Amino acid sequence: MEKRIVIFASGSGTNTQNIIEYFQHSNIAKVIRVLSNNKDAKVLERAKALKTKASSFTKDELNTEEGILKTLLKDQPDLIVLAGFLWKFPALIIKEFPNKVINIHPALLPKYGGKGMYGKFVHEAVVANCEKETGITIHYVNEDYDEGAIIFQKKVALTEEDTPETVGQKVHQLEYEWFPKIIKRLLIEDGG
Repeated sequence: MEKRIVIFASGSGTNTQNIIEYFQHSNIAKVIRVLSNNKDAKVLERAKALKTKASSFTKDELNTEEGILKTLLKDQPDLIVLAGFLWKFPALIIKEFPNKVINIHPALLPKYGGKGMYGKFVHEAVVANCEKETGITIHYVNEDYDEGAIIFQKKVALTEEDTPETVGQKVHQLEYEWFPKIIKRLLIEDGG
């Protein structure tokens, strides 16, 4: 039976689009819904263009049992994927879906994680510290920012010429290549 994926995102949604397209012609899984905390996020347009249910929600809807949790309990996703989702994920959802909520972080955790460390802020810090490498971390979500158990990491080499923008491009390439593959692997290992 096809596995069900729900994606949470806050912004442009290039990773979300990549994941939807990756599973579009697969019998392993399907993205059944995209949820955003930003009603104007481009991710909602991208999802709808790919014929995937998409809607936004408020902070109250995310943090109460009558809101998003109710939708998720109806959907019964096999995996909840945070793809550029910037709000702290609520414990009430994590508790209901243990080891079924994952996130991607644009650095090699535990370095450059925590509140406020996302997107360009991560890449700026990596360049400022003259790091020789960076990468991506896919991890389970717990009640603390970027502290859940690590599932997968992939590194990329950096040069002295790299800027936050070029670091961002290198990291995006890793995200596009590996995020869907790791999602697939998790769903297959989960008895698929």
